[in-house]
Amino acid sequence: MFTALKKIQKAEGVDPSEFEETVAQAMFDLENTNNELKGDLKDLFINSATQIDISGGRKAVVIHVPYRLRKAYRKIHVRLVRELEKKFSGKDVILIATRKILRPPKKGSAAKRPRSRTLTSVHENILEDLVQPAEIVGKRVRYLLDGSKVMKVFLDPKARNDTEYKLESFSGIYRKLCGKDVVFEYPITEA
Repeated sequence: MFTALKKIQKAEGVDPSEFEETVAQAMFDLENTNNELKGDLKDLFINSATQIDISGGRKAVVIHVPYRLRKAYRKIHVRLVRELEKKFSGKDVILIATRKILRPPKKGSAAKRPRSRTLTSVHENILEDLVQPAEIVGKRVRYLLDGSKVMKVFLDPKARNDTEYKLESFSGIYRKLCGKDVVFEYPITEA
């Protein structure tokens, strides 16, 4: 018998939280009721889900999906997020692939660390997952006099309609996940 618990797969011996079960149930309901997503959602599942408080009293739902399924999720990203935002009314839904950061190898060790497992690479890829379906067209790092730095990320203006209302959520989620301050903007186009 298929249940909502098939939609969430966690590590051995770890039980899903109550919120993760509600997200899994929402995805299970979408698979059973929405005809256009039914075939695409059949083989997909999630690793975890968290609810993050954003400034201004808003909340965001961050869903971590397996790294190997990220391409399948990207195909249906816009439709899936739209339907999940209807289910979790008033909350922004963000899909992020689960990635692992490995520590640098010890001196004298023959083991090499893949470039995709470095902290910098993982943080950049989280940033790309975060702004999906928009693309990042530019980045600037601004160093302030007090020693802090703020990264400005410029998004593709073509996806403005899909992502403009989420810019504040993007900043809050990235600060929570990576501990870095980011400002999201659209580049000013000269006509």
